[in-house]
Amino acid sequence: MKVTQEKLEHSRIGLQIEVTGDQTTKYYERAIKNLTTNANIPGFRKGKIPRQVVLQRMGQTQVKAMALEALLEPSINEAIKQEAVPAIGNYQITSNFDELLQNYTPGQTLTFGATVDVPPSVTLGTYTGLVVKAEEIVYEPAQVEDFIDRQRREKATIIPVVGRAARLEDIAVVDYNGKLADGTEISGAQADDFDIELSEGKFISDLVHGIVGMSVGETRNVNVVFPADYAREDLAAQPAIFKVILKDLKEQELPSLDDDFAKEASDFDTLTEYQESIATRFQEQAQKSTDQNIITALETALIDVAEADLPETLIERETMNILNQMANQFSQYGMDVNKHFTRETIPKMKENCRTDAVNNLKQQLAIAEIAKKEGIVVSDEAIVAKMSEVLPQLAGENIDENRLRAYITEDLQKEQTLAWLKDHAKVELVPQGSLKPAEDDEETSAGEAEAIDIMAEAAD
Repeated sequence: MKVTQEKLEHSRIGLQIEVTGDQTTKYYERAIKNLTTNANIPGFRKGKIPRQVVLQRMGQTQVKAMALEALLEPSINEAIKQEAVPAIGNYQITSNFDELLQNYTPGQTLTFGATVDVPPSVTLGTYTGLVVKAEEIVYEPAQVEDFIDRQRREKATIIPVVGRAARLEDIAVVDYNGKLADGTEISGAQADDFDIELSEGKFISDLVHGIVGMSVGETRNVNVVFPADYAREDLAAQPAIFKVILKDLKEQELPSLDDDFAKEASDFDTLTEYQESIATRFQEQAQKSTDQNIITALETALIDVAEADLPETLIERETMNILNQMANQFSQYGMDVNKHFTRETIPKMKENCRTDAVNNLKQQLAIAEIAKKEGIVVSDEAIVAKMSEVLPQLAGENIDENRLRAYITEDLQKEQTLAWLKDHAKVELVPQGSLKPAEDDEETSAGEAEAIDIMAEAAD
């Protein structure tokens, strides 16, 4: 088989494939044999149809079409193998089928064209000394106090309040009935013996503060304005009046903040040790978050450093990876994935995620190329250690250890390469919240956010 290669844009290889006369005859004869064996022609038993009858009834053009259809795919696969073309994805035939059919003569050579996608190469700009900004997450000692306070409240004892009016942090037992300002009763805004924790964020703020100061047995009309972002759109920003009867009042008696509390809440013997362990945990979390912000900034910077002529096959695969990850997330949230991922929504979602897919691929290619240029190689010890860590978590699953090893190797190489980039970058740490939201959000990209909006519209 004679094959001529041509390098095309978008990381494709064009192939001109010349099929020998022996092969064109082989597939033509095979098509006739298939018809004589399987065709249903009145007056002839199946499998006993003479060759000439098949040609007369079916016509030579139809027979040649069947032969040509059967010939193309194996010829392309043989050409790819013969030329050692690192093909990815499916091939595309570039020759017109009708013209091929006209030129197809059994026993004579046939030439046709095809293209295949191949792995792209990447051209890197200057990647050492990258200048990036990243938000610094700062540990605040108040985090320890807040954490311990929540622990104490979880272990608090509820006791009755005697001899005073309601105040913030109490638990009020009330009957209430809500009406709009025009007197229309609000559906679902009625309850008896209902416990309301008088804390910010636990209930409608105006109602919480309206109950503060009430005494047990007192009835009060509380003016309320529902929040603008209230879950029920028909009530959002609406004024209302709640008739409230305070029937009982309770408070939380917090455990003493001492060594006994530390022993009950943790594995430590003293309160000081417990507080220090929590402080250490928050400090480590803050540093880890800061480091991740730096890595994210570096990955984003690589998009501008790398140039790659990406094949459509890879873009399509990465786009589907993004959508699959989103589907898994929505499934975990208890959403009906089939309801949101439909024939109508998926094309638009893919379009919106395309930029993210391209950027992801550029980052991956840049990281792999930097690792190659800088000689960053993952040691066997590191791979074995990570395998030992991961395999127990996958116990009982059908795991291809070779594929797992390849994935772990790639992941560790990425980790080491990004660490190298961080060591050779100029990083400016800025206060938390000072960068624009698109850089803030590590979980949802712009394309993913648009896709979520599309699914929300579909749900409506």
